[in-house]
Amino acid sequence: MSGLNKGVGKVEVSLKWDPSPAGAPAHDLDLVAAVYTADAPYGPPAYLVHFDSRSPDGTITLHRDSRTGQGLGYDESMTLELTRLAPRYARVVVGVAVQQGGGRLTFGQVARTGVRVREGYTDLLDDGLASVADATAATVAEFVREGASDASEEWDFRPLLRGFDIDPSTFGTVMGARPA
Repeated sequence: MSGLNKGVGKVEVSLKWDPSPAGAPAHDLDLVAAVYTADAPYGPPAYLVHFDSRSPDGTITLHRDSRTGQGLGYDESMTLELTRLAPRYARVVVGVAVQQGGGRLTFGQVARTGVRVREGYTDLLDDGLASVADATAATVAEFVREGASDASEEWDFRPLLRGFDIDPSTFGTVMGARPA
């Protein structure tokens, strides 16, 4: 749960990594958000937001999508306006997937990975993904609205660092499943 008194409202999730070595295939990491309904918070996602999609209501937006990690600082950025989500949605899980175009690649094989979850100027999470170094995909955070039938309910932030050894398309279908 967040240490913030009023829950979280609008957050930015940012992802960084260094480019691959010269002559090697590009490292491409992607932010993914899965949105779940109140009646199936651990079921299949109602929808996913990733590099080639957006939320139907404009509440989750991917602002930057890097295919190489080139640039200074954070290479990808996603904004989640949780307080604008319809009352039927009770859970949002955010994760990172490594594209596997150049062969199997884990977070530990990508230099200087990092993910940050921030509300305003407050960092809720800042992690280098070392705990999921052997994974090809990982969840990093979840946002939960208890009693989602009332839109006034507040959203809570929970770190959710959990690694998966699966391809990006499968990751979207299982990233929000209840841990075994």
